[in-house]
Amino acid sequence: MTEPNQPSPAAAPPAPAPATPTPAAPPQAQSQSQPPDRRGGPPRPGDRGPRKDLPPRGDRPRNDGAKPKDLDRVDFSALRPSKRDLDADLERELDAALAGFDPKGTVVADEKKRSVPGAPKVREKKRGRIVAIHGKDVFIDVPGGRGQGVLPMLQFTEGKPVIGDEVEFDIDGYDGANGLLNLTMIGSVQNVTDWSSLARGMVIEAKVTGLNKNATGLQVEVNGIKGFMPVSQIDMYRVEKPEDFVNQKIKCMVIEIDPAERNLIVSRRSLLERDKQEKAEKFWATVEEGQVKIGIVRSIKPFGAFVELDGAADGLIPVSEMSWSRVADPSEVVQLGQKVEVVIHRLDKETRKIGLSLKALIRSPWDDFADVTKPGAKLVGKVTRVEDFGAFVEVAPGVEGLVHVSELSTMRIRRVRDAVTEGQEVTVQIISVDAKARRMALSLKALQAEAEAQDAVAAQADKESDIKAAEARMAARLTDPNNKLRGGIGGSRMTFEMGE
Repeated sequence: MTEPNQPSPAAAPPAPAPATPTPAAPPQAQSQSQPPDRRGGPPRPGDRGPRKDLPPRGDRPRNDGAKPKDLDRVDFSALRPSKRDLDADLERELDAALAGFDPKGTVVADEKKRSVPGAPKVREKKRGRIVAIHGKDVFIDVPGGRGQGVLPMLQFTEGKPVIGDEVEFDIDGYDGANGLLNLTMIGSVQNVTDWSSLARGMVIEAKVTGLNKNATGLQVEVNGIKGFMPVSQIDMYRVEKPEDFVNQKIKCMVIEIDPAERNLIVSRRSLLERDKQEKAEKFWATVEEGQVKIGIVRSIKPFGAFVELDGAADGLIPVSEMSWSRVADPSEVVQLGQKVEVVIHRLDKETRKIGLSLKALIRSPWDDFADVTKPGAKLVGKVTRVEDFGAFVEVAPGVEGLVHVSELSTMRIRRVRDAVTEGQEVTVQIISVDAKARRMALSLKALQAEAEAQDAVAAQADKESDIKAAEARMAARLTDPNNKLRGGIGGSRMTFEMGE
Protein backbone atom coordinates (compact mmCIF):
# COMPACT_ATOMS: atom_id res chain seq x y z
CA MET A 1 0.00 0.00 0.00
CA THR A 2 1.37 3.43 -0.97
CA GLU A 3 0.96 6.69 0.83
CA PRO A 4 -1.33 9.32 -0.83
CA ASN A 5 1.50 11.90 -1.10
CA GLN A 6 3.92 9.43 -2.68
CA PRO A 7 3.88 8.92 -6.48
CA SER A 8 3.11 5.47 -7.76
CA PRO A 9 6.08 3.38 -8.87
CA ALA A 10 4.49 3.02 -12.28
CA ALA A 11 4.61 6.82 -12.87
CA ALA A 12 8.39 7.05 -12.38
CA PRO A 13 10.20 7.98 -15.66
CA PRO A 14 12.51 5.36 -17.12
CA ALA A 15 16.22 5.85 -16.66
CA PRO A 16 17.94 7.40 -19.73
CA ALA A 17 20.05 5.08 -21.77
CA PRO A 18 23.77 5.81 -21.77
CA ALA A 19 25.00 7.75 -24.81
CA THR A 20 28.08 5.65 -25.19
CA PRO A 21 28.44 1.94 -24.54
CA THR A 22 29.89 1.02 -21.21
CA PRO A 23 33.27 -0.62 -21.51
CA ALA A 24 33.33 -4.24 -20.59
CA ALA A 25 34.51 -5.02 -17.09
CA PRO A 26 37.63 -7.00 -16.57
CA PRO A 27 37.13 -10.78 -16.46
CA GLN A 28 37.86 -10.95 -12.74
CA ALA A 29 35.11 -8.32 -11.97
CA GLN A 30 32.38 -10.25 -13.77
CA SER A 31 31.89 -12.86 -11.14
CA GLN A 32 28.62 -14.25 -9.87
CA SER A 33 29.41 -13.06 -6.30
CA GLN A 34 29.38 -9.39 -7.33
CA PRO A 35 26.29 -8.54 -9.46
CA PRO A 36 26.05 -5.12 -11.15
CA ASP A 37 25.07 -2.14 -9.06
CA ARG A 38 21.27 -1.48 -8.91
CA ARG A 39 21.94 2.06 -10.10
CA GLY A 40 23.13 0.63 -13.35
CA GLY A 41 26.83 1.21 -12.77
CA PRO A 42 29.56 -1.37 -12.39
CA PRO A 43 29.62 -3.34 -9.13
CA ARG A 44 31.56 -1.74 -6.35
CA PRO A 45 34.07 -3.62 -4.28
CA GLY A 46 32.39 -5.20 -1.26
CA ASP A 47 28.88 -4.82 -2.67
CA ARG A 48 26.80 -7.90 -1.82
CA GLY A 49 24.01 -7.05 -4.20
CA PRO A 50 20.39 -6.11 -3.50
CA ARG A 51 18.80 -7.32 -0.22
CA LYS A 52 16.07 -9.82 -0.86
CA ASP A 53 14.26 -9.02 2.42
CA LEU A 54 13.55 -5.40 1.36
CA PRO A 55 11.16 -4.19 -1.37
CA PRO A 56 12.52 -2.16 -4.21
CA ARG A 57 13.51 1.37 -3.34
CA GLY A 58 10.52 2.79 -5.19
CA ASP A 59 8.06 0.70 -3.08
CA ARG A 60 9.38 1.82 0.34
CA PRO A 61 7.07 4.19 2.25
CA ARG A 62 8.44 7.61 2.87
CA ASN A 63 8.12 9.54 6.14
CA ASP A 64 6.60 12.89 5.27
CA GLY A 65 6.62 14.10 8.89
CA ALA A 66 2.84 13.78 9.29
CA LYS A 67 1.34 12.60 12.64
CA PRO A 68 0.72 8.84 12.64
CA LYS A 69 -2.81 7.57 12.90
CA ASP A 70 -4.17 6.69 16.34
CA LEU A 71 -4.38 3.00 17.06
CA ASP A 72 -7.63 1.42 18.11
CA ARG A 73 -7.85 1.40 21.93
CA VAL A 74 -9.01 -1.80 23.60
CA ASP A 75 -9.95 -2.14 27.29
CA PHE A 76 -8.13 -5.34 28.24
CA SER A 77 -9.35 -5.16 31.87
CA ALA A 78 -12.81 -6.13 30.67
CA LEU A 79 -11.33 -9.20 28.95
CA ARG A 80 -9.55 -10.46 32.13
CA PRO A 81 -11.26 -13.66 33.36
CA SER A 82 -12.39 -13.93 36.99
CA LYS A 83 -10.97 -16.40 39.50
CA ARG A 84 -14.27 -18.23 39.59
CA ASP A 85 -14.17 -18.74 35.80
CA LEU A 86 -10.59 -20.00 36.00
CA ASP A 87 -11.50 -22.48 38.75
CA ALA A 88 -14.45 -23.72 36.73
CA ASP A 89 -12.25 -24.16 33.63
CA LEU A 90 -9.65 -26.01 35.72
CA GLU A 91 -12.28 -28.38 37.13
CA ARG A 92 -13.58 -29.11 33.65
CA GLU A 93 -10.08 -29.88 32.44
CA LEU A 94 -9.44 -32.19 35.41
CA ASP A 95 -12.74 -34.00 34.88
CA ALA A 96 -11.89 -34.47 31.24
CA ALA A 97 -8.40 -35.74 32.06
CA LEU A 98 -9.65 -38.17 34.74
CA ALA A 99 -12.58 -39.43 32.68
CA GLY A 100 -12.63 -43.21 32.79
CA PHE A 101 -10.01 -43.41 35.57
CA ASP A 102 -10.67 -46.29 37.98
CA PRO A 103 -8.58 -46.09 41.21
CA LYS A 104 -9.39 -49.68 42.16
CA GLY A 105 -8.42 -50.92 38.73
CA THR A 106 -5.17 -48.98 38.94
CA VAL A 107 -4.33 -50.55 42.30
CA VAL A 108 -5.09 -54.02 40.96
CA ALA A 109 -2.95 -53.36 37.92
CA ASP A 110 -0.15 -52.16 40.17
CA GLU A 111 -0.36 -55.33 42.22
CA LYS A 112 -0.23 -57.37 39.03
CA LYS A 113 2.90 -55.50 37.97
CA ARG A 114 4.54 -56.49 41.24
CA SER A 115 4.00 -60.17 40.40
CA VAL A 116 6.00 -60.04 37.20
CA PRO A 117 9.54 -61.46 37.29
CA GLY A 118 12.06 -58.97 38.56
CA ALA A 119 9.49 -56.83 40.37
CA PRO A 120 9.66 -56.58 44.19
CA LYS A 121 7.44 -59.10 45.91
CA VAL A 122 4.84 -58.07 48.42
CA ARG A 123 5.17 -60.05 51.62
CA GLU A 124 2.01 -61.81 52.65
CA LYS A 125 1.60 -62.74 56.29
CA LYS A 126 0.68 -66.40 56.79
CA ARG A 127 -0.30 -68.62 59.69
CA GLY A 128 0.97 -72.10 60.39
CA ARG A 129 1.01 -74.74 63.13
CA ILE A 130 4.11 -75.82 65.03
CA VAL A 131 4.71 -79.50 64.33
CA ALA A 132 8.13 -80.09 65.91
CA ILE A 133 10.90 -78.45 67.91
CA HIS A 134 14.52 -79.58 67.60
CA GLY A 135 17.17 -77.61 69.44
CA LYS A 136 17.18 -74.06 68.15
CA ASP A 137 14.84 -74.81 65.23
CA VAL A 138 11.05 -74.71 65.25
CA PHE A 139 9.34 -76.52 62.38
CA ILE A 140 6.11 -75.08 61.00
CA ASP A 141 3.51 -76.73 58.78
CA VAL A 142 3.07 -74.20 55.95
CA PRO A 143 -0.48 -74.23 54.54
CA GLY A 144 -1.19 -74.50 50.83
CA GLY A 145 0.73 -77.71 50.23
CA ARG A 146 4.11 -75.99 50.45
CA GLY A 147 5.55 -78.44 52.94
CA GLN A 148 7.33 -77.37 56.08
CA GLY A 149 9.36 -74.39 57.11
CA VAL A 150 11.74 -73.59 59.93
CA LEU A 151 11.81 -70.67 62.36
CA PRO A 152 14.78 -69.93 64.64
CA MET A 153 14.03 -70.32 68.34
CA LEU A 154 15.65 -66.91 68.83
CA GLN A 155 12.62 -65.22 67.26
CA PHE A 156 10.26 -66.41 70.01
CA THR A 157 11.05 -63.62 72.47
CA GLU A 158 7.84 -63.94 74.46
CA GLY A 159 8.59 -67.48 75.61
CA LYS A 160 9.29 -71.01 74.49
CA PRO A 161 6.77 -72.19 71.86
CA VAL A 162 4.58 -75.27 72.26
CA ILE A 163 3.80 -77.89 69.63
CA GLY A 164 0.34 -77.25 68.23
CA ASP A 165 0.45 -73.46 68.62
CA GLU A 166 -0.25 -71.30 65.60
CA VAL A 167 2.18 -68.56 64.63
CA GLU A 168 2.28 -65.83 61.98
CA PHE A 169 5.27 -65.71 59.67
CA ASP A 170 6.66 -64.64 56.30
CA ILE A 171 8.47 -66.78 53.74
CA ASP A 172 12.00 -65.53 53.13
CA GLY A 173 13.22 -68.21 50.75
CA TYR A 174 13.77 -71.89 50.10
CA ASP A 175 16.59 -74.10 51.41
CA GLY A 176 17.05 -76.62 48.61
CA ALA A 177 19.68 -78.58 50.47
CA ASN A 178 17.31 -79.44 53.31
CA GLY A 179 14.03 -79.08 51.43
CA LEU A 180 12.66 -76.52 53.88
CA LEU A 181 11.25 -73.03 53.61
CA ASN A 182 13.12 -70.32 55.51
CA LEU A 183 10.57 -68.48 57.62
CA THR A 184 10.72 -65.34 59.69
CA MET A 185 8.39 -63.61 62.14
CA ILE A 186 7.66 -59.96 61.47
CA GLY A 187 9.56 -57.81 63.95
CA SER A 188 11.45 -60.79 65.30
CA VAL A 189 15.20 -61.15 65.72
CA GLN A 190 17.09 -62.34 62.62
CA ASN A 191 20.13 -64.57 62.51
CA VAL A 192 23.37 -62.81 61.63
CA THR A 193 26.31 -64.81 60.30
CA ASP A 194 28.47 -62.22 58.53
CA TRP A 195 28.29 -58.79 56.90
CA SER A 196 26.41 -60.18 53.89
CA SER A 197 23.54 -61.32 56.13
CA LEU A 198 22.94 -57.80 57.45
CA ALA A 199 20.46 -55.47 55.81
CA ARG A 200 18.96 -52.11 56.61
CA GLY A 201 15.74 -52.41 58.61
CA MET A 202 16.63 -55.85 59.94
CA VAL A 203 15.86 -56.61 63.58
CA ILE A 204 18.79 -58.12 65.44
CA GLU A 205 19.90 -58.85 68.97
CA ALA A 206 23.09 -57.06 69.97
CA LYS A 207 25.21 -57.26 73.09
CA VAL A 208 26.36 -53.97 74.62
CA THR A 209 30.11 -54.21 75.25
CA GLY A 210 30.69 -50.70 76.62
CA LEU A 211 30.61 -46.96 76.02
CA ASN A 212 32.62 -45.12 73.41
CA LYS A 213 35.36 -42.68 74.41
CA ASN A 214 33.15 -39.58 74.50
CA ALA A 215 30.22 -41.42 76.13
CA THR A 216 27.98 -40.41 73.19
CA GLY A 217 26.74 -43.94 72.55
CA LEU A 218 27.04 -47.65 73.14
CA GLN A 219 29.45 -50.08 71.54
CA VAL A 220 27.61 -53.23 70.47
CA GLU A 221 28.55 -56.57 68.97
CA VAL A 222 26.48 -58.92 66.81
CA ASN A 223 28.06 -62.35 66.26
CA GLY A 224 31.55 -60.84 66.19
CA ILE A 225 30.49 -57.81 64.10
CA LYS A 226 31.06 -54.55 65.96
CA GLY A 227 28.60 -51.70 65.73
CA PHE A 228 27.56 -48.47 67.39
CA MET A 229 24.31 -47.19 68.93
CA PRO A 230 24.10 -43.38 69.49
CA VAL A 231 22.79 -42.33 72.87
CA SER A 232 19.81 -40.67 71.17
CA GLN A 233 18.82 -44.04 69.71
CA ILE A 234 18.82 -45.99 72.97
CA ASP A 235 15.30 -45.06 74.04
CA MET A 236 12.37 -42.88 73.05
CA TYR A 237 13.09 -40.68 76.06
CA ARG A 238 16.26 -39.16 77.42
CA VAL A 239 18.66 -41.69 78.93
CA GLU A 240 20.53 -40.26 81.91
CA LYS A 241 22.76 -43.31 82.55
CA PRO A 242 23.65 -45.16 79.32
CA GLU A 243 26.18 -47.21 81.26
CA ASP A 244 23.26 -49.16 82.75
CA PHE A 245 22.91 -50.99 79.40
CA VAL A 246 26.47 -52.35 79.40
CA ASN A 247 26.69 -56.18 79.29
CA GLN A 248 23.02 -56.44 78.33
CA LYS A 249 21.52 -58.00 75.21
CA ILE A 250 19.06 -55.62 73.57
CA LYS A 251 16.80 -55.92 70.58
CA CYS A 252 17.49 -53.24 67.96
CA MET A 253 17.17 -52.35 64.28
CA VAL A 254 19.87 -51.82 61.66
CA ILE A 255 19.58 -48.21 60.43
CA GLU A 256 22.91 -47.86 58.58
CA ILE A 257 25.34 -50.40 57.18
CA ASP A 258 28.48 -50.18 55.04
CA PRO A 259 30.32 -53.52 54.77
CA ALA A 260 33.22 -51.96 52.86
CA GLU A 261 33.90 -49.49 55.68
CA ARG A 262 32.93 -51.99 58.40
CA ASN A 263 30.36 -49.48 59.63
CA LEU A 264 27.24 -50.67 61.46
CA ILE A 265 24.82 -48.37 63.29
CA VAL A 266 21.82 -49.76 65.12
CA SER A 267 18.86 -48.18 66.90
CA ARG A 268 16.67 -49.42 69.71
CA ARG A 269 14.52 -46.30 69.51
CA SER A 270 13.39 -47.02 65.93
CA LEU A 271 12.20 -50.44 67.00
CA LEU A 272 10.35 -49.02 70.00
CA GLU A 273 8.68 -46.36 67.88
CA ARG A 274 7.56 -48.97 65.35
CA ASP A 275 6.12 -51.17 68.07
CA LYS A 276 4.42 -48.15 69.65
CA GLN A 277 2.84 -47.23 66.32
CA GLU A 278 1.41 -50.72 65.96
CA LYS A 279 0.04 -50.64 69.50
CA ALA A 280 -1.36 -47.13 68.95
CA GLU A 281 -3.74 -48.34 66.24
CA LYS A 282 -5.23 -50.91 68.60
CA PHE A 283 -5.26 -48.43 71.49
CA TRP A 284 -7.18 -45.68 69.67
CA ALA A 285 -9.70 -48.20 68.38
CA THR A 286 -10.79 -49.14 71.92
CA VAL A 287 -10.03 -46.15 74.17
CA GLU A 288 -12.96 -44.21 75.64
CA GLU A 289 -13.47 -41.43 78.17
CA GLY A 290 -13.84 -42.59 81.76
CA GLN A 291 -11.55 -45.60 81.37
CA VAL A 292 -9.02 -46.26 84.12
CA LYS A 293 -5.49 -46.91 82.89
CA ILE A 294 -2.12 -47.63 84.46
CA GLY A 295 0.69 -45.60 82.93
CA ILE A 296 4.29 -44.59 83.46
CA VAL A 297 5.36 -40.99 84.08
CA ARG A 298 7.74 -40.10 81.24
CA SER A 299 8.11 -36.33 81.59
CA ILE A 300 7.37 -33.66 84.21
CA LYS A 301 6.73 -30.04 83.26
CA PRO A 302 5.66 -26.99 85.32
CA PHE A 303 2.13 -27.34 83.91
CA GLY A 304 1.75 -31.09 84.49
CA ALA A 305 3.13 -34.56 83.77
CA PHE A 306 3.09 -36.72 80.62
CA VAL A 307 2.15 -40.36 81.13
CA GLU A 308 2.64 -43.23 78.67
CA LEU A 309 -0.45 -45.44 78.44
CA ASP A 310 -0.20 -49.11 77.42
CA GLY A 311 3.03 -48.31 75.60
CA ALA A 312 0.91 -46.85 72.80
CA ALA A 313 0.02 -43.21 73.53
CA ASP A 314 0.92 -40.32 75.83
CA GLY A 315 -1.51 -38.33 77.94
CA LEU A 316 -1.16 -35.19 80.06
CA ILE A 317 -2.09 -34.84 83.73
CA PRO A 318 -2.61 -31.08 84.22
CA VAL A 319 -1.45 -29.70 87.54
CA SER A 320 -5.09 -28.92 88.36
CA GLU A 321 -5.98 -32.64 88.05
CA MET A 322 -3.21 -34.00 90.26
CA SER A 323 -4.81 -33.36 93.63
CA TRP A 324 -7.80 -31.72 95.23
CA SER A 325 -5.35 -29.50 97.09
CA ARG A 326 -3.46 -26.83 95.25
CA VAL A 327 -0.19 -28.15 93.74
CA ALA A 328 2.68 -25.72 93.22
CA ASP A 329 5.20 -28.24 91.82
CA PRO A 330 4.08 -31.43 89.97
CA SER A 331 7.23 -33.23 91.15
CA GLU A 332 5.75 -33.13 94.66
CA VAL A 333 3.02 -35.52 93.51
CA VAL A 334 4.64 -37.76 90.84
CA GLN A 335 8.16 -38.86 89.94
CA LEU A 336 9.83 -39.91 86.67
CA GLY A 337 9.31 -43.59 85.95
CA GLN A 338 6.54 -43.90 88.54
CA LYS A 339 3.53 -46.09 87.75
CA VAL A 340 0.29 -44.20 88.29
CA GLU A 341 -3.38 -45.07 87.99
CA VAL A 342 -5.25 -42.42 86.05
CA VAL A 343 -8.66 -41.76 84.56
CA ILE A 344 -9.10 -40.65 80.95
CA HIS A 345 -10.69 -37.30 81.67
CA ARG A 346 -10.79 -35.85 78.16
CA LEU A 347 -10.30 -37.48 74.76
CA ASP A 348 -9.90 -36.11 71.22
CA LYS A 349 -9.45 -38.91 68.69
CA GLU A 350 -9.03 -36.54 65.76
CA THR A 351 -5.99 -34.78 67.20
CA ARG A 352 -5.12 -37.80 69.36
CA LYS A 353 -4.85 -35.79 72.57
CA ILE A 354 -5.61 -37.30 75.96
CA GLY A 355 -6.31 -35.47 79.23
CA LEU A 356 -5.77 -37.53 82.37
CA SER A 357 -6.74 -37.08 86.01
CA LEU A 358 -5.35 -38.39 89.28
CA LYS A 359 -7.79 -36.70 91.64
CA ALA A 360 -10.80 -38.24 89.87
CA LEU A 361 -9.96 -41.53 91.61
CA ILE A 362 -10.04 -39.85 95.04
CA ARG A 363 -13.26 -38.92 96.82
CA SER A 364 -13.84 -35.21 96.62
CA PRO A 365 -13.44 -33.46 99.97
CA TRP A 366 -16.30 -31.18 98.92
CA ASP A 367 -18.76 -34.06 99.37
CA ASP A 368 -18.05 -34.37 103.08
CA PHE A 369 -17.50 -30.64 103.61
CA ALA A 370 -20.89 -29.62 102.23
CA ASP A 371 -22.65 -32.14 104.48
CA VAL A 372 -21.27 -30.76 107.74
CA THR A 373 -20.69 -27.08 106.96
CA LYS A 374 -23.42 -24.56 106.29
CA PRO A 375 -23.49 -20.83 105.44
CA GLY A 376 -22.78 -18.64 108.43
CA ALA A 377 -20.14 -20.96 109.88
CA LYS A 378 -16.85 -19.45 110.98
CA LEU A 379 -13.66 -21.24 109.94
CA VAL A 380 -9.94 -20.68 110.21
CA GLY A 381 -8.05 -21.02 106.93
CA LYS A 382 -4.85 -20.13 105.11
CA VAL A 383 -4.55 -17.71 102.20
CA THR A 384 -3.25 -19.75 99.23
CA ARG A 385 -3.48 -17.25 96.38
CA VAL A 386 -4.00 -13.51 95.97
CA GLU A 387 -5.56 -12.04 92.83
CA ASP A 388 -6.72 -8.56 91.85
CA PHE A 389 -10.35 -9.52 92.47
CA GLY A 390 -9.83 -11.20 95.84
CA ALA A 391 -8.04 -13.89 97.82
CA PHE A 392 -8.45 -17.70 97.90
CA VAL A 393 -8.51 -19.28 101.33
CA GLU A 394 -8.19 -23.01 102.01
CA VAL A 395 -10.47 -23.86 104.93
CA ALA A 396 -10.03 -27.67 104.66
CA PRO A 397 -7.70 -30.02 102.71
CA GLY A 398 -8.70 -29.60 99.08
CA VAL A 399 -11.48 -27.09 99.86
CA GLU A 400 -10.94 -23.46 98.89
CA GLY A 401 -13.20 -20.44 98.92
CA LEU A 402 -12.95 -16.92 97.54
CA VAL A 403 -12.96 -13.78 99.63
CA HIS A 404 -13.98 -11.11 97.17
CA VAL A 405 -12.25 -7.75 97.42
CA SER A 406 -15.54 -6.23 98.57
CA GLU A 407 -15.61 -8.70 101.49
CA LEU A 408 -12.05 -8.14 102.71
CA SER A 409 -12.65 -5.24 105.12
CA THR A 410 -15.20 -2.78 106.36
CA MET A 411 -12.87 -0.08 105.07
CA ARG A 412 -12.22 0.66 101.40
CA ILE A 413 -9.42 -1.56 100.01
CA ARG A 414 -7.44 -0.47 96.97
CA ARG A 415 -5.16 -3.50 96.78
CA VAL A 416 -5.89 -6.99 98.03
CA ARG A 417 -2.37 -7.37 99.39
CA ASP A 418 -3.02 -4.41 101.70
CA ALA A 419 -5.45 -6.64 103.58
CA VAL A 420 -4.03 -10.22 103.28
CA THR A 421 -0.94 -12.04 101.98
CA GLU A 422 -0.14 -15.62 100.93
CA GLY A 423 0.32 -17.98 103.85
CA GLN A 424 -1.53 -15.78 106.32
CA GLU A 425 -4.02 -17.47 108.64
CA VAL A 426 -7.39 -15.74 108.76
CA THR A 427 -10.81 -16.41 110.23
CA VAL A 428 -13.57 -16.25 107.64
CA GLN A 429 -17.31 -16.64 107.57
CA ILE A 430 -19.09 -18.73 104.91
CA ILE A 431 -21.54 -16.72 102.82
CA SER A 432 -22.62 -19.47 100.37
CA VAL A 433 -21.56 -23.01 99.32
CA ASP A 434 -22.08 -24.76 95.94
CA ALA A 435 -20.79 -28.33 96.34
CA LYS A 436 -21.56 -29.36 92.73
CA ALA A 437 -19.66 -26.44 91.24
CA ARG A 438 -17.11 -26.65 94.09
CA ARG A 439 -17.41 -22.96 94.83
CA MET A 440 -17.67 -21.12 98.12
CA ALA A 441 -17.97 -17.44 98.97
CA LEU A 442 -16.22 -16.26 102.13
CA SER A 443 -16.11 -12.98 104.01
CA LEU A 444 -13.73 -11.19 106.33
CA LYS A 445 -15.79 -8.01 106.47
CA ALA A 446 -18.74 -9.73 108.16
CA LEU A 447 -16.57 -10.82 111.05
CA GLN A 448 -14.94 -7.42 111.27
CA ALA A 449 -18.34 -5.68 111.33
CA GLU A 450 -19.52 -8.07 114.01
CA ALA A 451 -16.36 -7.48 116.02
CA GLU A 452 -16.73 -3.71 115.67
CA ALA A 453 -20.36 -3.91 116.78
CA GLN A 454 -19.37 -5.95 119.78
CA ASP A 455 -16.62 -3.50 120.57
CA ALA A 456 -19.11 -0.63 120.34
CA VAL A 457 -21.52 -2.43 122.67
CA ALA A 458 -18.71 -3.19 125.09
CA ALA A 459 -17.53 0.41 124.99
CA GLN A 460 -21.06 1.68 125.68
CA ALA A 461 -21.42 -0.78 128.51
CA ASP A 462 -18.11 0.34 129.94
CA LYS A 463 -19.18 3.98 129.69
CA GLU A 464 -22.50 3.36 131.44
CA SER A 465 -20.71 1.36 134.10
CA ASP A 466 -18.29 4.21 134.68
CA ILE A 467 -21.18 6.70 135.05
CA LYS A 468 -22.98 4.50 137.53
CA ALA A 469 -19.80 4.02 139.49
CA ALA A 470 -19.25 7.77 139.63
CA GLU A 471 -22.79 8.36 140.84
CA ALA A 472 -22.40 5.72 143.49
CA ARG A 473 -19.22 7.31 144.72
CA MET A 474 -20.90 10.71 144.97
CA ALA A 475 -23.85 9.31 146.88
CA ALA A 476 -21.67 7.49 149.35
CA ARG A 477 -19.49 10.47 150.18
CA LEU A 478 -19.36 11.13 154.05
CA THR A 479 -19.57 14.63 155.75
CA ASP A 480 -16.54 15.71 157.91
CA PRO A 481 -17.70 16.56 161.52
CA ASN A 482 -14.70 18.85 162.15
CA ASN A 483 -15.58 21.01 159.24
CA LYS A 484 -17.60 24.00 160.66
CA LEU A 485 -18.03 25.57 157.32
CA ARG A 486 -21.66 25.53 156.36
CA GLY A 487 -23.25 26.45 153.23
CA GLY A 488 -25.86 29.18 152.89
CA ILE A 489 -26.03 32.28 155.08
CA GLY A 490 -25.49 30.50 158.28
CA GLY A 491 -27.36 31.51 161.47
CA SER A 492 -27.44 35.30 160.83
CA ARG A 493 -30.45 36.89 159.35
CA MET A 494 -30.27 39.72 156.86
CA THR A 495 -33.10 42.18 156.50
CA PHE A 496 -33.70 44.03 153.23
CA GLU A 497 -35.87 47.07 153.26
CA MET A 498 -37.91 47.67 150.16
CA GLY A 499 -38.77 51.20 149.32
CA GLU A 500 -41.77 52.35 147.48
